Amino acid sequence: MKRVGVFICHCGTNISANVDSKHVAEVSRRFPHVYYATDYMYMCSDPGQEKIIQAIKEHNLNRIVVASCSPRLHEFTFQKTLERAGLNPYLLEMANIREQCSWVHSRSRDLATAKAIDLVRMMVAKVSENVPLQRPSVLINKKALVIGGGITGIQAAIDIADAGYPVVLVERDNTIGGKMAMLDKTFPTLDCSG
Repeated sequence: MKRVGVFICHCGTNISANVDSKHVAEVSRRFPHVYYATDYMYMCSDPGQEKIIQAIKEHNLNRIVVASCSPRLHEFTFQKTLERAGLNPYLLEMANIREQCSWVHSRSRDLATAKAIDLVRMMVAKVSENVPLQRPSVLINKKALVIGGGITGIQAAIDIADAGYPVVLVERDNTIGGKMAMLDKTFPTLDCSG
């Protein structure tokens, strides 16, 4: 059973100056699959994260929507919060109501609030369809392949080897040196390149 929790951030006055966060939370309670919705001044703060963890446990929530600032800024923070609560971090969706509502609709609180409600509604619908994902584990072979035995390839191979990693240098011609090996003199000293 899908049990979605919705958490609306005020972000101080960054959001609440132009979006009625309390009203967004009230409307969110009526969306399908939403079993809990609330607002808080700073959802990314430690008390805000604890509020999410407590709600997950008390209301048996298994999917979370956070309406706050850009996911680029705090998605990782909230994914870690879900993990601390025992949920899969990929059962989180974020609605960006700071940059996409409050900051761009500063002349109309009603328009900004209506848009925030729509964004939250869309994220609730999306998170309701999310499935738990797992981070893949990949073994890494700490060995480098450098293709091209020109000056750049040779220097790259030397630098990697100096860093302590095995290197394989591949050159299609019979000799290394690339174009440099074809020159008879080099600038600025006019020394022999070979």
